[in-house]
Amino acid sequence: MSTSIEVRSLDRLPRDGCLIVPSRLDANQANELASSLAGRNITWLVEETVTLTEELQSYLQLSGHRGAAFSKTDESLPDVGRNLGPKIEANGLLIFVPGVTNARPGSSCHIPSDILQALCQLGIAIAPLDVSVPAEMRLDIENPGKFPTAILNFSEPLPGGQATIARYREALLIASEESFSSREFLRESLAMAVLQGLKKHSKTNSLYDGTDDSELSFEKILGAALAFSKEIKIATKKKRVGVILPPGRGGTIANIAVLFANKVPVNLNFTASHEAIGSAIRQADLDRFITADPFVRKVADFPWPPNRDLLFIERILPRIKKKIIKWVLLGKILPTQVIAKLHGIGKSKGDEEALLLFTSGSSGEPKGVPLTHRNLLANVCQFGRQLDLSDDTKLLGCLPLFHSFGTTTTLLFPIIEGLNLVTYPSPLETKRLAELISQHQVSLLLATPTFLRGFMRRINPEMLSSLEIVVTGAEKLAVNLANSFEEKFSILPMEGYGLTETSPAATINLPDPAPDNGLPVIPSERFTSVGLPLPGLAIRITNPATDERNTLDQSGIIWMKGSNVFNGYLGHPEITEEVIDENKWFKSGDVGRIDDEGFLFIEGRLSRFSKIAGEMVPHENVEAAVNRVWNLDNEIEPKVAVVGIPDEKKGEAIALLSTIAGPAIEQENLDLRYKLLDEGLPSLWCPKTIIPVEEIPILASGKLDIKGCEELLANS
Repeated sequence: MSTSIEVRSLDRLPRDGCLIVPSRLDANQANELASSLAGRNITWLVEETVTLTEELQSYLQLSGHRGAAFSKTDESLPDVGRNLGPKIEANGLLIFVPGVTNARPGSSCHIPSDILQALCQLGIAIAPLDVSVPAEMRLDIENPGKFPTAILNFSEPLPGGQATIARYREALLIASEESFSSREFLRESLAMAVLQGLKKHSKTNSLYDGTDDSELSFEKILGAALAFSKEIKIATKKKRVGVILPPGRGGTIANIAVLFANKVPVNLNFTASHEAIGSAIRQADLDRFITADPFVRKVADFPWPPNRDLLFIERILPRIKKKIIKWVLLGKILPTQVIAKLHGIGKSKGDEEALLLFTSGSSGEPKGVPLTHRNLLANVCQFGRQLDLSDDTKLLGCLPLFHSFGTTTTLLFPIIEGLNLVTYPSPLETKRLAELISQHQVSLLLATPTFLRGFMRRINPEMLSSLEIVVTGAEKLAVNLANSFEEKFSILPMEGYGLTETSPAATINLPDPAPDNGLPVIPSERFTSVGLPLPGLAIRITNPATDERNTLDQSGIIWMKGSNVFNGYLGHPEITEEVIDENKWFKSGDVGRIDDEGFLFIEGRLSRFSKIAGEMVPHENVEAAVNRVWNLDNEIEPKVAVVGIPDEKKGEAIALLSTIAGPAIEQENLDLRYKLLDEGLPSLWCPKTIIPVEEIPILASGKLDIKGCEELLANS
C-alpha cells in the first residue's frame, strides 16, 4: 500500500472518543488513517445503502477492526447513536466509511447530504476529516511525483449533539483550505508557470485572433514575449508597467513579456473616468505604458500619457523580428530552466506581487489590488481543475484584461493549462463573437450576464451549438435571462461568483457529473445559486449587525480564506484592516448563505441594502422582481436600478431609477407596486418613487456603476 499519504492535525482529535467523518475514503487512505490511530479501538461505520469498492471491502474485512452499520432511514437515529456509544468509550473511535459516488474532481465532500444529515442526527461528537487528493487539484505543468497521494487533515471537532450539516461543511472547508494552502507550487513563480505552459504546449496550442483571423502558436508567443521582455527592461527601471490593450495577441504578449521582465503588469481600465485612470497611474507609480497605435486612435478620449512614455507594441515587434525568431528557435531546444536563467525569469515568486489590478470603482475611487504569484497560481489551479476540460477545448477570450475575470480565466488559465484561445477585443460585438464561436467550434464561453444578453438578439442558435459550458460572473444572473438563453441555445448558463480580491473566482456552478452504475451523484450545479466553493477556499458567515459567527446556513456577511485571497490593498493599510482580520479572513461585503448541499446563495451586497423600518432590503432582489414584472430580463442594457433614499418615518425607502418611465410617474409606480405585490414581494420592498433617467450607468465589466447611480440620484 502507498506510504505517500499524509495524516495531519491529529492533535485536534478528541481523546475521549468520537465519530470520524472523512469527506471520502479509499482502501489506501483507510489503511493509513487506521495506522495513524494505532492504540485506539477502531470501529468502521457503514451506512447500509452505500456502495464500496472491492478493494475497500477487502481491506475492512482484513483490517482487524470491528464494524457496525446503520440506515439513514432509521426512525430514531438518536437511539442508534446511543447504541453506538459504547464503541467510543475507553478511547474508542468510530470511523464512517463513505461509499463510491460520482463527483467532480476536487469536490470537497463525497457524502450525499441525506447520509450526512443522518450522521449528524446520531448525536455523537464528530471529527470532520478532509481528504484531499492533490493529483485531482494540480496545475497541468506540475510533476505529480512531487506531492503526496492524499492529505488527510482533521478539523476542529463538533461536540456531541451540536453537529449539523452546516457546521460539518464549514469545518471541512477550513481543513481543506489548510491542506491546499500547504502545496509547494504556491511558493513558485507565475512567470515560471507561464513559461512552462508555453513550452509544454508550444506545438499543440494556439491563439486565434478574431480581429484578423490570424493564428499564433504558443511557441511564437513564447519567442515574442521573451524578446519583448528585454525591451521592457531597457525602457523602465520601475517595478510596474502599464498595459492599455484589449484581449488579443498584443495584450497577451504584452502581459507575458512584462512578467518575463520580472515586473508587474498593470492593465488599465480604458473605459474609466479620467480621474479614476489618473488615480490608478499615480497609485501604481507607472512611467511606461504598452499599447498600440490603432488602439490609441480608437480610444481617443483616454487621457493618454506623452508618446515618449508609450511602448507601441506593433512598432517594437517588427523591429526586433530577428530576436523573436532567435527565441522561437531557442525556445524549442533549450530546457525551461536554461531559458529562465538567461532571462532572469522566476526571481519573484510566492507572496510577492505578480499582477496589479484596480477595483472597478463602482462605489468610490478605485483601490489597487496587488495579486501575488500564490494568489494567481492558486486560482488557475482551483478554476481549471474544477472545469476538467479536454485538451482540445477552445475558450473564447473577450473579457477586458483590466478585469480580474479576464486576466485570470482568459489569459493565464489557457496558457498554463494548455487550451486553445480565441480572442476578440470587445464582448459587446455579439454577432462577430457568434461567428468566432461557430468558426472555431468554441466549447467554453466565459461572460457576464450583461454581455450574454447581446446573444439573445439576431444570433442563429446553430452558431453557438458547439458550446458545452457557459459560465457567467461579475454580476447576478437573472433567472429569466438564464431560462431564455437555454430555451434559445439549448444550454443553461452557469453562474459563478468572485471578486478582484479573490483573484477572482471563489465559487462556480458546473454541470452535474453524468450518472454511472446507479451511484449517487454529488451535485455540482444548483440553479439560482452561485455554485460550490472552489477547492481550497474556506467560507464563514457572520451576523451583519453584531459581527458574531453564524452557521453557514444562516444569512449574513460572507468571509473567505484561501491562497487565492489577496493580502491587502495597495497603500491603504487602514482599509485593509477593515476587511482582513488577524487570521487572514477576508470580509467580502456580500451577504449570503450556504445550503445543505454546499451551494452558496448571494442575497446582495451590504452596500446595496436599505434598512427600512429595521428590515434589511436587498436592492438586487427588488431589481430582479421589477425586471421580471416588466419583462426586461432579456434587454441588452439595464433599464432600471434601485437606490436608497432618506425617509423620515422609516429611515430609508426604495427609489427606482428608470430609463423607460412614462409621463404618469405616480400611476406607473402604483401599477408597479400591485404587480410586485402579486409576485410576492413584501410591501416594504416596493419602490416609493420612480425617477426618470436617460441611462443606467454600468462599468466596463458589466456591473452596475453604484457611484454613477448615486450621482444621478443627487442630480435628479
